[in-house]
Amino acid sequence: MGFTDFVSDSGLTLLNNWLKTHSYITGYTPSQADVVSFKALDKEPAVEKYPHAYRWYKHVKSYDADFSTLPGDPSKPFSTYGPEEVAVTHNPKDAPADEDEDEVDLFGSDEEEEDPEVVAEREKRLAEYKKKKEGKTKPAAKTNVTMDVKPWDDETDMQELMDNVLAIEIDGLVWGAHRLQAVGFGIKKLQINLIVEDEKVSLDDLQQRIEEDEDHVQSTDIVAMQKL
Repeated sequence: MGFTDFVSDSGLTLLNNWLKTHSYITGYTPSQADVVSFKALDKEPAVEKYPHAYRWYKHVKSYDADFSTLPGDPSKPFSTYGPEEVAVTHNPKDAPADEDEDEVDLFGSDEEEEDPEVVAEREKRLAEYKKKKEGKTKPAAKTNVTMDVKPWDDETDMQELMDNVLAIEIDGLVWGAHRLQAVGFGIKKLQINLIVEDEKVSLDDLQQRIEEDEDHVQSTDIVAMQKL
């Protein structure tokens, strides 16, 4: 169905719910989809009522001077983005049986004595199915993160700060795009994207490790997170 409007309570609620599980309107980096949606808002969303929309609005606003450089088609209206359909809640009694339950009884059974060859074939197929299922491994859960790294003042060597951050190597951590963003009074912060494997990398530990660079780093903040 896509977004309807960003003026009514229902329209803003739809946007807020979408951004509860998405860092951006579409994809994992800012794009023209964010720009057209941002421009469709007549004012900043109320943080108390729409916290996720407020977080996104503030983040996109920081790219104001770079809107024209962001990828995507600026001619698409904001209503082309957003949820495509509304989830419908069904009565659990009407839901189909779980896939595993469906597959337990691969063959019908009756009270008559079964042919030994049929039994052997069934046991063989059950063993093959079990072996195949056990061999499947789930992909590692990952999270896309946007982090701010803040220096002490305008005299902090930001190149050294950035080099020290990128020098951190942890199994399950992949550094992505980064940039220096002005925050005022000549001070710039490092904003950097990264992807972590949830079971291997603790964001708290990563932030603590970055902040150990006390000569350059004042603090770190998680700006946005999205499960992959």
